[in-house]
Amino acid sequence: MPWFRPVAEALVAAAEPRPGERAVDIGVGRGAALFPLAAAVGPAGSVTGFDLSAGMVAATEAEARDRGLAHVRLAVLDASDPSLPPDSFDVAVASLVLFFLPDPVSALRAWRELLVPGGRLAVSTFGQQDPRWERAEEAFRPYLPPHLLDARTSGSSGPFATDAGVESLLLDAGYADVRTTGFSLDVRFRDAGHWFDWTWSHGMRGLWEWVPEGEREGLRDRMVADVGAEPDGSLTMTQEVRLTLGTRPRPGAPAG
Repeated sequence: MPWFRPVAEALVAAAEPRPGERAVDIGVGRGAALFPLAAAVGPAGSVTGFDLSAGMVAATEAEARDRGLAHVRLAVLDASDPSLPPDSFDVAVASLVLFFLPDPVSALRAWRELLVPGGRLAVSTFGQQDPRWERAEEAFRPYLPPHLLDARTSGSSGPFATDAGVESLLLDAGYADVRTTGFSLDVRFRDAGHWFDWTWSHGMRGLWEWVPEGEREGLRDRMVADVGAEPDGSLTMTQEVRLTLGTRPRPGAPAG
């Protein structure tokens, strides 16, 4: 489904990487942002991508080799505390990563140190969810442990619930020129089975795994009924995506 790629492509476009720049993709996954970054900076530039998942890194590294991208480097590193040299990058992106981290402000400070003074950071997070799906997903709540109901990670309240909340994280981490843009991502599923299979291909898998296997089909059917299918059986979903930008202040310039 067109989900991670359009979010990452919009994020890279917002970061405005230029030919010859040094870029870093934080939480590279399967390269949804890495490959647009590599195209933007070109062979005169460089792109470093890292992820905590060794499997993701290995698969993305193999694809980069197949594409002949000699200016791309992959590594297994922790986004909360990446062991890379400071002042090494002109631009950094993190697509759908920040809300997974236990201390977002601490991670943002670590990312700031990777940038040269005046370097740019762009992060994507989820804005408002389609209200129909938001109501339907309440059906997960009885099955989930407390840490998965944390408002910080669910986005229902706390800093990830609003543009201003995410901007405050960057401001607290010492970024300047903090601002937000965004867009609506529209997704269409052929039918309930297509949607259900898709949910097992990304982070929602972690929610389904808390539901006893014998109850999953019934829960799926209740959720789909709450959302309401189109006459042809297809399902639609709209997700607001937030793109938050900031820069590392130059010496003598105030943050904020």
